[in-house]
Amino acid sequence: MIYFDNAATTMPYPEVLKTYQDVSQKIIGNPSSLHQLGSQASRILEASRKQIAELIGKKPEEIFFTSGGTESDNWVIKGVAFEKMSFGKHIIISSIEHPAVTESAKALEKLGFEIDYAPVNKQGFVIVEHLEKMVRKDTILVSIMAVNNEIGAIQPIQELAEVLTAWPKISFHVDAVQAIGKIDTSVFLPERVDYASFSGHKFHAMRGVGFIYKKDGKMISPLLSGGGQERQLRSTTENVPAIVAMAKALRLVMAQRDTVNQRLTQMKETIYQALVKNKDVVLFSENTDNFSPHILTFGIKGIRGEVLVHAFEEHDIYLSTTSACSSRAGKIAGTLISMGVETSLAQTAVRISLNDSNNMAEVEQFLTVFNHIYEKMEKVRG
Repeated sequence: MIYFDNAATTMPYPEVLKTYQDVSQKIIGNPSSLHQLGSQASRILEASRKQIAELIGKKPEEIFFTSGGTESDNWVIKGVAFEKMSFGKHIIISSIEHPAVTESAKALEKLGFEIDYAPVNKQGFVIVEHLEKMVRKDTILVSIMAVNNEIGAIQPIQELAEVLTAWPKISFHVDAVQAIGKIDTSVFLPERVDYASFSGHKFHAMRGVGFIYKKDGKMISPLLSGGGQERQLRSTTENVPAIVAMAKALRLVMAQRDTVNQRLTQMKETIYQALVKNKDVVLFSENTDNFSPHILTFGIKGIRGEVLVHAFEEHDIYLSTTSACSSRAGKIAGTLISMGVETSLAQTAVRISLNDSNNMAEVEQFLTVFNHIYEKMEKVRG
């Protein structure tokens, strides 16, 4: 099997699975309990919080655990909006955000908030100058993803941070789900960023666990009412085994990030150079430093993305029709439409997403299978 769908989810490292199992069996207390077992669970929970904070260059009290990226995005978008609604109801997000952000924004729109969508250029980057013109006195939140999940474009977070420096009362949120472990933290977490969302299963941790970064002193309303865990902001008993395992996964990923990225860059370059030679292939991702090394999206003219995905699956190679969250629902890649790509062409898009488990032998096998499929579908393309 060749698994090229790592932007959808990654396989947990064996060491991470072992940590999860060990903590599940040995740390049985509830962190909120007063007895010794509860204190033991609380200590390991806080140790994990400290480790994650250090890995991303933040303070432990700025890390809050969640169930993953969707909850993290929902919490920040809605929680900040509810907290700051007395100051204004205007929110800016980009036109290429993940559904967890866009659907949260649409839900707020029904409650009287005004949502503006910052456009992107033909390469898929938010146009900084355009967004700057959209800022108003009643703007309370700007939310921009760090790395686009459909084509891998690294958004100009630092430039946007510079723009928003003139508007210190506007909260700045970054969806960093596809960025952590792939690009340098300083690129997507400059000082001006107030909130950021993360999901464990994107970096070899368990599914169903994630965290947010909330800058010290920034306010957010809780979405869950209950026992007051996570300093009264996110009620529900913490998933201690998954959190400890996530901290370990992040440590492992960050330790080898530069080495892994060199390998990913080489693999992406090899695939890109092979695909670009074919006249009916359209490359939606660019092979430059402005794109993440782990995502490459392309299409074959005249062949719908889902057809291509299943064609590769017959050879035990697994790709995705861009966002996994939208592919099963049959939705067209929203990023490509926002970039001005024609609908018929956007429907051809498939995404390769690599990680450290992949190797050059798999790349060569993929290209062999691609050539076979490309030739086989020549009459359909014609």
